[in-house]
Amino acid sequence: MPNTENPTETTNASPAPHPNKIGIKEGVGYMLGDAGNLFVLTYVSSFLKVFYTDVLQLLPEKVANLFLFTRLWDAVNDPMWGALVAKRRPSKAGKFRPYVKWVALPLAISELLCFINIRQFTQKEWLLLLFAYGTYILFGMLYTGMNVPFGSLASVITDDPDGRTLLSTFRTIGGGIGGAAPLLLAPMIIYTKTTDASGAAINVANDKGMFIFGAAMAALSAIFYFACYGTTKERVKSPETPNVKIGKTYKALLKSRPFVSLAVTGILISGQLQFASLNQYLYKNYFCNTSLSILGTIAQYAPMALMIPFVPKLVRKYGKKELSAFGAFFSALAAIATFILKPGPDQPMVFIGLLFVIGFGYSFVSITNWAVVTDVIDYQEYMTHEKSESAIYAVYTFCRKLGQTAADYGGLMLLGKIGYDAKTMANAGFVEGVSPGILTICTAIPAVTYTLIFLLYQFAYPLTKKKLEPVYEYVRKANEGEAEPND
Repeated sequence: MPNTENPTETTNASPAPHPNKIGIKEGVGYMLGDAGNLFVLTYVSSFLKVFYTDVLQLLPEKVANLFLFTRLWDAVNDPMWGALVAKRRPSKAGKFRPYVKWVALPLAISELLCFINIRQFTQKEWLLLLFAYGTYILFGMLYTGMNVPFGSLASVITDDPDGRTLLSTFRTIGGGIGGAAPLLLAPMIIYTKTTDASGAAINVANDKGMFIFGAAMAALSAIFYFACYGTTKERVKSPETPNVKIGKTYKALLKSRPFVSLAVTGILISGQLQFASLNQYLYKNYFCNTSLSILGTIAQYAPMALMIPFVPKLVRKYGKKELSAFGAFFSALAAIATFILKPGPDQPMVFIGLLFVIGFGYSFVSITNWAVVTDVIDYQEYMTHEKSESAIYAVYTFCRKLGQTAADYGGLMLLGKIGYDAKTMANAGFVEGVSPGILTICTAIPAVTYTLIFLLYQFAYPLTKKKLEPVYEYVRKANEGEAEPND
């Protein structure tokens, strides 16, 4: 009803701006940070296994065991970082921003170490494996030390739902820039053209090119991290004396349907992104054209770029869960079609075209994903009345690493099962019996994964647009010191 104390005020008056409203500057700053993340992560995720099998000439099964062991270590590493960050008192620079500055250079150096070809110094396999284990574990630990506080930073830059969507959108742009750069540019630098035994033109991995490109990605990541630090601000104040009960927090997460469904979805999403790196073998040994990696990257990221201007408006109208379910359904149909059609070695553009359709559906999931994570963080605060951003984000990060582990371990084991031998395949093109098997692997797994992602968003994840309204209201009041316990 109208306000009787002020006749000029009506129920049609525009709502007051959110006290922690943010603009493009903050979005761009956060975008730069995720570009820094993806410069190093994408290069390592997409090409390190090629470096291990084709340069160091390690058996795929032993590389698979390496990835499995390092992910088991992450079961300790990720919660450790989550607890460390959660219990740290905020400084003048904030609670999470300082990590972006402190970890930037060590992380960049650790990425570069992974691509040193020590086979030129020793042929002993145990030394090659020891070096690979040590450098990759170091990289993984430092990446977690960056990613946990960086991901948590979004929840304290603003608590405005529209601002959260803005940050998620710009993070997706940053991830697209950082993710696309290695996939588009690396094939032109890390492969050398030569001929196989039959005289056919092929591409082989070049150790010097891989190291040089790794140095470029490391330098760019550090520059972008420092730029992120300088252009972001923590508006939502963190408690001066954190009182986070880590055990209680993790126990509550296990009972939270939103978090459990988010975690399983994260395993599948991250697993599929990692599994897509096996397409490097598909381009190299099935289509016999590593330049297709560039077109595949464009097919993956172009739909996302096209949808970025529209997704925030669609989120406000329909909701994040609803859009993600729609997009995953679209991707699942296209992935199933790819598996059924199985494009031949002379039909690479059919495969690339289907990747574009998959990318269109996935764009809805990708653009809203990080806003969904902050929704779950807000929901846990709504239910428990405790702020524990980094602890929750650390568990989610670990779940995503589980997906990467399953993709790396399973994919490499499958490569070994179908007969991929680095000593022969590294300098070969299409090989009967092996190459068609690579196609089957690279089309069957995505069909299953995207279908499961759709089912989870549609039927398991409960935070609809309507159900989030009281959560947003509670968190806003809590940050202003006005919140009361919910029912």
